Amino acid sequence: MQLSNQAAGALLMVLQKCLWEQIDIMDLLNDMVFEMSDDGLVVTNPPVVSGDLSELEEAVNAED
Repeated sequence: MQLSNQAAGALLMVLQKCLWEQIDIMDLLNDMVFEMSDDGLVVTNPPVVSGDLSELEEAVNAED
């Protein structure tokens, strides 16, 4: 059994969300629902990641 590209991407999004929001990753991982497909395991409820891109743009501009 292996992860599909979709499931691997969903796990990376969970990690990114937890780092960005500084929250515990375990709650989000426990909420994920995996199902088997022809491509491997897929996540039926991938996380939604949203944020204010203006903060990121400001940080990038400050580095220049």
